[in-house]
Amino acid sequence: MAKPTQPDVFPDSRLESDAGATFVLESKGKWWHAGYHLTTAIVGPTILTLPYAFRGLGWGLGLFCLTALGCVTFYSYYLMSRVLEHCEKAGRRHIRFRELAADVLGSGWMFYFVIFIQTAINTGVGIGAILLAGQCLKIMYENFSPNGSLRLYEFIAMVTVVMIVLSQLPSFHSLRHINLISLLLCLGYSFLVVGACIHAGFSKNAPPRDYSLESSSSARVFSAFTSISIIAAIFGNGILPEIQATLAPPATGKMVKGLLMCYTVAFFTFYSAAVSGYWVFGNKSNSNILKSLMPDEGPSLAPTMLLGLAVLFVLLQLLAIGLVYSQVAYEIMEKQSADVKLGMFSKRNLIPRLILRSLYVIFCGFMAAMLPFFGDISGVVGAIGFIPLDFILPMLLYNMTHKPSRLSFTYWINLFIIIAFTGVGIMGAFSSIRKLVLDANKFKLFSSDVVD
Repeated sequence: MAKPTQPDVFPDSRLESDAGATFVLESKGKWWHAGYHLTTAIVGPTILTLPYAFRGLGWGLGLFCLTALGCVTFYSYYLMSRVLEHCEKAGRRHIRFRELAADVLGSGWMFYFVIFIQTAINTGVGIGAILLAGQCLKIMYENFSPNGSLRLYEFIAMVTVVMIVLSQLPSFHSLRHINLISLLLCLGYSFLVVGACIHAGFSKNAPPRDYSLESSSSARVFSAFTSISIIAAIFGNGILPEIQATLAPPATGKMVKGLLMCYTVAFFTFYSAAVSGYWVFGNKSNSNILKSLMPDEGPSLAPTMLLGLAVLFVLLQLLAIGLVYSQVAYEIMEKQSADVKLGMFSKRNLIPRLILRSLYVIFCGFMAAMLPFFGDISGVVGAIGFIPLDFILPMLLYNMTHKPSRLSFTYWINLFIIIAFTGVGIMGAFSSIRKLVLDANKFKLFSSDVVD
């Protein structure tokens, strides 16, 4: 008796009409390419915010939360990869988070819920990347020209122009070489920053160390949940299905190798940046540790050349991060605007791509210039974006697809994570938005300083 044929995981009908899948999420990559994409999505200059997150937690709770969130996210991404592989073997290869969630949970509203959350993440990270890149340029400029007249929003405009040019790279897969360089850059600047912090800690200009928390118990609780949201945002990516979509099928086992590559880099960079930065600056840590090392008043706390090189590495990696997190937005745009039958580089598809992607980057740049709240943006994005997608949905999707026994450890640990991080997300959203509102009184539109 002949074996039944397996369903086609790439139905021609979809490829004939879905330009987002064909152009932006083309499936050609190897496992190490997925590792490059994951590392760029997770291990970025946001690690320079870790000392700032620690100041709301202290040493013990800070290290515990960093380790716990790292373990939970690795486990979460592993389960998400298993869910995607399960669906692929069943003949339904999902290349978008929203389609996966809607299929497994059988709910149309989940499709739009994931779109909304992913849009919040992508836009938030895009704004944060441009803002931090502009701040890096400003730091370099002020050290070469202390009395210069250029303001933060002008540097943000410069970064936005460069991002408009780079945004025209047509597909996620076409970023693989850029993301390899990004991986090397994050290793480079993290160890430069660690060296700078050690130098600063032992220099005669070392700041007085104070690791005390807020005096009010309620303020300590709010600060702690804000810090947890920031760490969640640093570990989160919210686009793992789209990254796995770039792998040439079958994807079985490939994402696990990519995750191991990513978390090896994360282990060395996250802990070294968090511990060295908080050790030196304590509860005075800035939302960008480079700014703490190069204070507005007084000399730099580390050699200028070392800091300048670190800032340059950060600036270059931010361009890659902005590109990675823009891919979901570009995929949505091209699914609606492009005609797959005419080819990726046809005039019919090239002009809409140029216009739509440029408008998206301009919007992110404008918001970055108008609302310079990098630390607070990280907290809000972590609470309302990364926690639902990276800490709750993967466990739910796994329990729905693999149906572990209700007596098994896997079922109960997944249920515990869902409940615990639902609470953390609610509290984190409340405390992060509260801090955002409080900080709104400290600045004016298009300020030349990033509010901590």
